[in-house]
Amino acid sequence: MTDSSSATPRTELPAVSVIMPVLNEERHLRSSVRHILEQEYDGEMEVVIAVGPSEDRTEEIAAELVREDPRVHTVPNPTGRTPAALNAAIKASRHPVVVRVDGHGMLSPNYIATAVRLLEETGAANVGGIMHAEGENDWEHAVAAAMTSRIGVGNAAFHTGGESGEAETVYLGVFRRDVLEQQDGYNEEFIRAQDWELNYRIREAGGRVWFSPELRVSYRPRPSVRALAKQYKNYGRWRHVVSRYHAGSINLRYLAPPTAVCAVAAGAVAGVAVTPWGFVLPAGYLAAITAGSLPAGKGLPLKARAQIPVALATMHMSWGWGFLTSPKKLARKVIASRREPVLASDAS
Repeated sequence: MTDSSSATPRTELPAVSVIMPVLNEERHLRSSVRHILEQEYDGEMEVVIAVGPSEDRTEEIAAELVREDPRVHTVPNPTGRTPAALNAAIKASRHPVVVRVDGHGMLSPNYIATAVRLLEETGAANVGGIMHAEGENDWEHAVAAAMTSRIGVGNAAFHTGGESGEAETVYLGVFRRDVLEQQDGYNEEFIRAQDWELNYRIREAGGRVWFSPELRVSYRPRPSVRALAKQYKNYGRWRHVVSRYHAGSINLRYLAPPTAVCAVAAGAVAGVAVTPWGFVLPAGYLAAITAGSLPAGKGLPLKARAQIPVALATMHMSWGWGFLTSPKKLARKVIASRREPVLASDAS
């Protein structure tokens, strides 16, 4: 099958390196790699999997994939940290276009062909698209609905969709290798939010980050409330670190969750210690997310729809709490003009 995005002769298409950081990805790794190897792309391609010290069969599955297809290679990632894995995979890869894919992400069939075309058409340094959350059970369906709704994630185009154009950041990303080399890859201090931080540096250096709804990656949500809470707490913690590294990178959308946490907590305390009217704030928040869950859950089974407010509250409260409690010593700051590391707490 061929479309307009892959009609260019093979010799004219750039070779592509797909890099994958994986840790405890037994559940989805084989399917994710299959979606890569079956891409409708006529150019040369390699897949480099950076394997962390997993507690499941991830390493065994990765080794099987290497034996089954000569395009697949692995490199070790002893730290288990995502940015270290990404940098190890970039170093071990060799092609001029670098595609980031996670071990639980499923590329749409023409993802790479479309991304290569968009790099050429837009002149962008990085192109990316929609993080299309898809669940496999009622809870995951609820989380997926929350993650693709404005009440859940605000106006982030890579979650909710939108028109093509320049963006602050995109999901995963398809990069020009020379841009990654100019930026020295990912900042390994950022256990989370490394994509946002890298895209900020690319934009500060004059590069263009481009969002397109043509690019879609299916994403599998966290399988439990606890796992979702941990994920979003880390998102909040590390997004605050980005704001310490890069003054002016914060905006109102990122301040909404910590504001909600403070309002709900203040209302609950006032309701207990001062007046029952204090409970108006947490009750109002609960009413808002319940009302917002109705359009988000359209078409889902009743059990899934009933869990959307739980998913929304978990995401908001965990992200906000992580942002508010993010310690200043969490990461090290690099002063661009000197390239000397100093503690973030010393520079804040």
